[in-house]
Amino acid sequence: MVERYLTKKLEAGGSRATMQSPLTAFAMYCENQGIERVDELIADDLRDYGLELRSASIDGDIAGSTANTYFRYIRAFLSFCVRDGKLDTNPADTEAAEEFLPEDTPTRDTQFWEPDQRKRLLEYADERVRMARDETIDTPLERAYRDRTIVVLLAELGLRGAELFRDPNDDARDGLQWGDVDLANGRLEVFGKSREYETVGLTRDAQDALERLHRIQDPPTAEWPLFPTDHAASKYDAIEMATGERPPTGTDIDTVCREQRIAPPSITKEAGRQILKQLTAEARIGLTGDADYLQPHGARRALGAELYEQGHSELAQSALRHSSIETTHEAYSDIKAEDVAKSIDEVRE
Repeated sequence: MVERYLTKKLEAGGSRATMQSPLTAFAMYCENQGIERVDELIADDLRDYGLELRSASIDGDIAGSTANTYFRYIRAFLSFCVRDGKLDTNPADTEAAEEFLPEDTPTRDTQFWEPDQRKRLLEYADERVRMARDETIDTPLERAYRDRTIVVLLAELGLRGAELFRDPNDDARDGLQWGDVDLANGRLEVFGKSREYETVGLTRDAQDALERLHRIQDPPTAEWPLFPTDHAASKYDAIEMATGERPPTGTDIDTVCREQRIAPPSITKEAGRQILKQLTAEARIGLTGDADYLQPHGARRALGAELYEQGHSELAQSALRHSSIETTHEAYSDIKAEDVAKSIDEVRE
């Protein structure tokens, strides 16, 4: 029905290019919830999806206004389904369905990592690896390398948290695996916002961080996650699912996973946020605004801003994997406005 709608009739002020991704994401969400047909949808389902959009807004993945735009696309799509005879009423066209949507206002104070914050976080991640190696902190060396690599990939490549970590609410997002990384050619594949795999080139620092992590981790299989969970119960579950038997309590679960080549789950998006909260606090990084830690999306926005401010708008588009240059211009309209003002001053001087 989504494909039929995108082909036959578009509403809510969107084009096929702009509406395809949010509508496809909604269809995938429904599939993950066991909803296979549009006539199975009720208002509670749309309210729950509104909560998903709110969560994405809180994470900084999208603005509150964008979340509401996506919901309008879904409401228009479901109105089409009503006219097409697949639904009796539109479950999105109710107050209950919109209960959890974020405030419909543009976000003007979106966090981005300041250069000195970025520098301090990277320095501390390096320092933490050294302390773990010297055993002056109670952190396993592999975990210190894992957390350092997270910081480097966010800072260097502008990856989204959903592209790095597992999303328990989305079966298609199981976290970055070593099979997604091509160290020989300096690139990796991520499951992007478009819900398609996208190629990302590695900077020198990103390449170095991944090579170091690979050496210390020595993954036994391509399905091994770059950022495996520390949650023992999840590892027990993975072994039980793979073998049909649950290991006895007290088993050296990490050794079993390696010997039987059973990949543990990746850490979740929430776990990734908790790691950044911990590192931000331990590094004693000063913050402004409402956020109490350096958020994953802040690194992405900072990378784009750095490139955009230097006049490399097309490079910013490529680095952030925006579908169009207009998306990049819109994301950094505040910077563009400042450039216009400076140009006026220069003309008048």
